[in-house]
Amino acid sequence: MRDTGDMMPRPSSHLRIARPSRDLAKAERFWVDGLGLQVLYRAGAEAEGGHALFMLGFPGAAWHLELVGDPDGETPPRPTDEDLLVLYVGELVDEDVAGRIVEAGGQQVPARNPY
Repeated sequence: MRDTGDMMPRPSSHLRIARPSRDLAKAERFWVDGLGLQVLYRAGAEAEGGHALFMLGFPGAAWHLELVGDPDGETPPRPTDEDLLVLYVGELVDEDVAGRIVEAGGQQVPARNPY
């Protein structure tokens, strides 16, 4: 049997979800103005790896979303009906909030599945 020590994830482990973005300004408008997340960290194109990026989330949360600039489309998007990033808010989203999300670049679409 292998000794895993402290290398196993725990409920309190920090989760980073990284996604490419062709337009960081547009993405920031959606996530910050539309959904109310905060920019936790930002780096310009001079950062290691040569790509601008920013990290979004809520201070102290055990997760964050990292959006990495990909203006030339080096990582082509391949969205499907099941390519989802779901943030559960615990109740129905208020129509004013839904409107703010649409104004920030989001769109309402019918759910494929009941969840």
